Amino acid sequence: MKSPSRRHLAREALVQALYQWQINPASCADIATQFLGDPDRLQNADRAFFEKVWGGICPRIADLDPEIASVVSDRRWTDEISEVERAILRLAAFELRHLPDTPYRVVINEAIELGKAFGAEQGHRFVNAVLDRLAAEWRLTERQANGSESHGAG
Repeated sequence: MKSPSRRHLAREALVQALYQWQINPASCADIATQFLGDPDRLQNADRAFFEKVWGGICPRIADLDPEIASVVSDRRWTDEISEVERAILRLAAFELRHLPDTPYRVVINEAIELGKAFGAEQGHRFVNAVLDRLAAEWRLTERQANGSESHGAG
């Protein structure tokens, strides 16, 4: 079995940091200090990627949440989505919206893998569906260039 990439390990830490922030709100700076100061938390992870994403996602959560909620048709964002799925969706939505150098398929596949690792049994399917809708809006040109209407992973 292939070992996870440094970016994947950073994404795992980012989901954990977002989860921690959601459950026990602290300042983003305090959470960054906890993660960056603990050598085990980011062992083998891409620390620069963690710092870049964490520094970008925190001030944008209030803008991302309504955009994510707008494509969630069967559940209410505030009380019907698990904290783990919410953290994964926030991370992936940030990447889709603000890190265009990462292909949308990579963002979605990473989120699916995170959902399988940390989420509910079928949570990754929900994550996939939501991110497909966001990618259709935010990455339309990239999707059309790839000749893809739907991600299709499950």
